[in-house]
Amino acid sequence: MIRVASYNMRKAIGTDRRRRPERTIEVLNELGADVVALQEADRRFGSRASAIPFEMLEAHSDYEPVEIDNRPGSVGWHGNALLVRKGLEVREHHLFHLPSLEPRGAVLAEIVIDGVLMRFVGMHLDLSGLWRRQQAQAILSHLHEHDGSEPPTVLMGDLNEWSTHGGCLRDFGRDHDFAPCGRSFHARRPIAALDRIMVSRDLAVVASGVHRTACSRRASDHLPIWAELSPIGTGGLGTRDWGT
Repeated sequence: MIRVASYNMRKAIGTDRRRRPERTIEVLNELGADVVALQEADRRFGSRASAIPFEMLEAHSDYEPVEIDNRPGSVGWHGNALLVRKGLEVREHHLFHLPSLEPRGAVLAEIVIDGVLMRFVGMHLDLSGLWRRQQAQAILSHLHEHDGSEPPTVLMGDLNEWSTHGGCLRDFGRDHDFAPCGRSFHARRPIAALDRIMVSRDLAVVASGVHRTACSRRASDHLPIWAELSPIGTGGLGTRDWGT
């Protein structure tokens, strides 16, 4: 079983408006995932350094960041980052730009988990529906650029899509299934499923949900979402639910 999660960590600023990276780490440890896609993982101004100090992540968590060739001290690319459970083999990893009026990007890594090579994409899409559609198309086109067979793929992030079936959800849904995680925003009173986990159809979603704990309700304005996955043929039931 492969466990993944997505978390808009809001630069480690909680609903109490305090920046407490140790609280974010506590939530990450609660998730116990193999791979986590983070959004808003870097500070917004100045050097845009990681909102979680690297030494704190190393000392107090079971995760390490996928190296992204970006500015020194930053854990991600336009706030997007991938964390992996320590000891996992990371192969290809890179960043790519997304079309937008303001800087947007996505990160990709190929990771071996229990002998299975998988591809992961982390993203944080635009507030504008028009730009979200263009960004979804850019991500999907990027995934299909490489020749040969494509590994099982997981796309995760804050899509900023308030629609339950339309917009960029329809674009991603042509070739991917949605884990029915549930509503993750706002953390204090979740009313929208802005955060999504999507999988290629050679993966089965065995279980999924929103991570609700006392700490996660305070650590960010988004709750983390998670899913347990299994390659098709090894057990589990697939789903094509929109996750509303």
